[in-house]
Amino acid sequence: MPWALREWALRKWAPRKPSGSDLSATDPRAADRRARCASALARAIALVVVLAPLAACSSFGDFFGSKDDDVYVEEPADKLYNEGLYLLNDKRDYKTAAKRFEEVDRQHPYSDWARKSLIMSAYAYYEGGEYEDSITAARRYVTLHPGSPDAAYAQFLIGSSYFDRIPDISRDQERTEKAVAELDEVVRRYPNSEYAIAAKKKIDIARDQLAGKEVDIGRWYMQKKDYTGAINRFKSVVTRYQTTRHVEEALMRLTEAYMTLGIVDEAQTSAAVLGHNFPDSPWYHDAYNLVKSRGLEPAENKNSWISRAFKAI
Repeated sequence: MPWALREWALRKWAPRKPSGSDLSATDPRAADRRARCASALARAIALVVVLAPLAACSSFGDFFGSKDDDVYVEEPADKLYNEGLYLLNDKRDYKTAAKRFEEVDRQHPYSDWARKSLIMSAYAYYEGGEYEDSITAARRYVTLHPGSPDAAYAQFLIGSSYFDRIPDISRDQERTEKAVAELDEVVRRYPNSEYAIAAKKKIDIARDQLAGKEVDIGRWYMQKKDYTGAINRFKSVVTRYQTTRHVEEALMRLTEAYMTLGIVDEAQTSAAVLGHNFPDSPWYHDAYNLVKSRGLEPAENKNSWISRAFKAI
């Protein structure tokens, strides 16, 4: 009971000193009754103070609706799954469809419906452009069901979610590198699956993008007359991405950079390797003319790193 209310009650009902106009105050029994009344009233006020907020909460609960009214009802797994398919295929409401599939996993976590719904939620998120959510669901599927027939597709979804967001070569290529790594897992772990071929095609495109980025940076170094920095970038294309379309330009740029630095032997080698592997390339014609302008001919040094790199193909 609050101190102020208790003091008020005791003052209100405490025994008073007898006066001439109040004869009953001289009776000890009357004073004792007043004291007992004061104590009883104090307890009553304390009870009211405690119960009032509870009554208010109850009233507000009745007004807004009790939480007990929202009774959890478990729905059949096949019903939830089919609702997800309807939202996915007929309504094209990918996000809501994914949520219905997730509900299957939540309500029936150890059922075969849950396994199917997990891969379907990954697909629904992918179709809806929610790539990070798709990656999360697909990675969870691969972790929980590595031996499932759909594991290859789940891994393919992870790689595709990165692949579809590959930026142009003027930007950072972290997603491109992740796409190559995840798609390579499809080829490595599921080589006989129907997704391995599609993964290889996407890998080739992504690697071409990475090679293009290296060439772009190499050109920038050439403009800055940092020929050593440029050579390192073009060398990366020749050693790591020589099956891409950018290797032709990289060999020509190596010829140009080496000639500028006076490293004639390497310049002749890069031109010769370019002509041997891509004789009809416009880049070879440029490299050939550059070497000839110095009174030289393309000539391959078998001990050059350029020659060794192409022998390793």
